Parts: sequence; C-alpha cells; structure tokens
Amino acid sequence: MPGIFITGTDTGVGKTYVTQYLAEEFRRQGSDVGIMKPISCGPAKDNDALLLKKRLKINDPIHLINPIHLKHPLAPLPAARLEKKKIDLKKIFSAFKELEKKHDLVLVEGVGGVAVPINKNYCVIDLIKDLKLPTIIVARAGLGTINHTLLTVSALREQGIEIMGIILNSFRGKELSEKSNAEMIEELSGVPVIGKLMWVAN
Repeated sequence: MPGIFITGTDTGVGKTYVTQYLAEEFRRQGSDVGIMKPISCGPAKDNDALLLKKRLKINDPIHLINPIHLKHPLAPLPAARLEKKKIDLKKIFSAFKELEKKHDLVLVEGVGGVAVPINKNYCVIDLIKDLKLPTIIVARAGLGTINHTLLTVSALREQGIEIMGIILNSFRGKELSEKSNAEMIEELSGVPVIGKLMWVAN
C-alpha cells in the first residue's frame, strides 16, 4: 500500500490534526512516513502542508508536499478561477510518485469533503480514485455527523474506493449525541470507527 488518503466529511473537521496523529503512530510502528497536501487554499501562514512539515520534521521539499497552492480560502475551483488558473493535475500525480519512492507510506490529506470541486467536472473523490488509494474518513464527533458521514461513505462506495475506517474527532463530552454516534455510524454504514480523538485547545 503506497499511501492512505485522509478525507473528511467537511472542511474544518480536523484532517490535518488526524494526519499528524497517524503519521506519528505509523512512525512509532517503524514506518518511514511521508505526507502530502496536494492542494492548499488560503494564506501561506495558514497552509496545513507547512504546518505538517514543521511539526513532523519532514525534509521533503514543499513543492512535493504541496504541489498546488492557491491564495484564496475557497474551494480549489473558485480559488483557481480568481487567479485565472487551471489546476494542473499532472503536478499532483508527479509529486505523489516522487514521495512514494522516498517513503514506505504517504499520507495524503484532502481539501474539504469528497465533493469539493478541483476542476470543472473533477472533484476530490476523482483525485482519490485516480491516486488509487484507500481512505480514512475524518468526521466530527457531535450532532450532525451521522448524516455527513453516511453521505461520504455512500459517495466513496459508489466510486469503488476502499474505506479503511472512520475517525471521529473533537470529542468534548458535552453532547448527548457523542455517546451514540460511533455505534450508529458503524451499524448503518458497516464501516468501523477506528479512532475517537478528544478535542484539544490550539
């Protein structure tokens, strides 16, 4: 398995935090782990790829870790249109192949959810399929996550993409739904919840 694609049910669900957590865990198990953020959108100071590179002390050049960076905090398609650009998918595939040669495993962090548009008629789910990677879904722990998670599972299955598991992120212990969501998601989707992570300040 050359890598795992870390996707989310939405933006802001904690994909970067989970990617870092998984990289550290695979390292503890003895794997040489690389990371990739194919597309980032927004100011450089908020770039998740730079954050992961720093926190994980990864030596790979940023142009491989993050081959596409757009200035505006939008989905890739509208962000690229504001800059009068079209996203070059070949840059992503080329960078992934380079990272694949360097590491035992490459964790690829997506942008937003699976239906986020990259180019016209090409979304995140198409990128996952073209990279031929299995996925881990990151979802919120609280109310509303059943709907978002089941929709994401359904979309991935329709494209024949393997789902390794679901990680519920940001448990706060304040919502009644947090006590039952994992069990409900497993029962209704047939996909295991492989992790539950507590909310951490900053």
